[in-house]
Amino acid sequence: MTVTDPHQALHRTIEAVWRIESARVIATLTRFTRDVGLAEDLAQEALVAALEQWPQSGVPENPGAWLTATAKRRAIDLFRRNAVAARKHEDLARDLASDWATLEQTVPDLDSTLDDPIGDDLLRLVFISCHPVLPTESRAALTLRLLGSLTTAEIARAFLTPEPTIAQRIVRAKRTLAEKRIPFEVPRGPELAARLSSVLEVIYLLFNEGYSATAGDDLIRPTLCDDALRLGRILAELTPQETEVHGLVALMEIQASRTRARIGPTGEPILLLDQNRAHWDPLLIHRGLNAIDRAHKINATRGPYLLQAEIAACHARAHTPEATDWPRIVSLYTELAILTPSPVIELNRAVAVSMANGPQVALDLVEALAEDPSLDRYHLLPSVRADLLYKLGRHHEARTQFELAASLTQNTRERVLLLSRAASCQN
Repeated sequence: MTVTDPHQALHRTIEAVWRIESARVIATLTRFTRDVGLAEDLAQEALVAALEQWPQSGVPENPGAWLTATAKRRAIDLFRRNAVAARKHEDLARDLASDWATLEQTVPDLDSTLDDPIGDDLLRLVFISCHPVLPTESRAALTLRLLGSLTTAEIARAFLTPEPTIAQRIVRAKRTLAEKRIPFEVPRGPELAARLSSVLEVIYLLFNEGYSATAGDDLIRPTLCDDALRLGRILAELTPQETEVHGLVALMEIQASRTRARIGPTGEPILLLDQNRAHWDPLLIHRGLNAIDRAHKINATRGPYLLQAEIAACHARAHTPEATDWPRIVSLYTELAILTPSPVIELNRAVAVSMANGPQVALDLVEALAEDPSLDRYHLLPSVRADLLYKLGRHHEARTQFELAASLTQNTRERVLLLSRAASCQN
């Protein structure tokens, strides 16, 4: 029998709490300090305090409120101690103390403000992270860091970018936001429209990291998916005439509907065609299809998120894998590739082609993509190639490609699955 070390178990609990609560803590602190970099530092200090105190006192009933309270007290102390611009900092400290007194009276309802779209600190945090004063790539990296609690390595993997580059982007982004004194608010009017595209990109990246984690021991990080979905739904209410917002929400709703079916009893991944579709969530599918309908009523033009949502809807409407409308999926991917050219989209299109027209046609497409240097470390390229080779009876080659894919992925669950598929290949 395995004996669990209580100290290690507590640290895992604290780590889980941090993953769940850190974005909300940072968002609240940003509203009070007006400095996203300082807010993250204060939240980290609160985490250190938790690691020191909770082993003796136990995990509090509301750990998120505890972390927020601890960080805010440190913020007040910091501003009071700071000798530079003392009067300004004292005024801010008094404001913070006043706000804190109000917060203490409403700690049990700390998340109640999230029901108000304009008052949502998380949404404000998305928009400040996506401010046009930052380069596009920095907006996404910073938001994934602040809202997703992703490590620099995980973000680098998501962007297929070196880790030091991502670290520099995050540091510079926080410094720029502080120097420019960017207001912590949800923009309106023309400014909202201008920043919306970047926000959608970031929310979808956040969802994707939760839906299929780039690294770690778990395939799915449900908290990230939930936060991305919630932010998407809020955006849909804030911008009801934006088709791409509804398209993104539809895409996330339908993809999230498969969550229970994607993981086996021991956490192993289950591929789409092998999933028990009775375990797909009909409510989320219904919400996703409704969001597609809302988008179509606004505008006949289909953007990339709406096209991807319609691809997902083809799967959702099919009660069995055999009933899937693969020719329509190929057509939608073709339209998507024209709108937003990408080797990853072409790889997904090749998978659909294999189902509609056979593995050899698809393999020819995949072999052409192998020349693209941006896919050199992309594990799904050899994974798709291996699957097609296996279907063609070229099992030895398939095994080599499955093993290559396993060596490239940073996710433990995916690696186990790929090695298992490699082992199943017979010469």
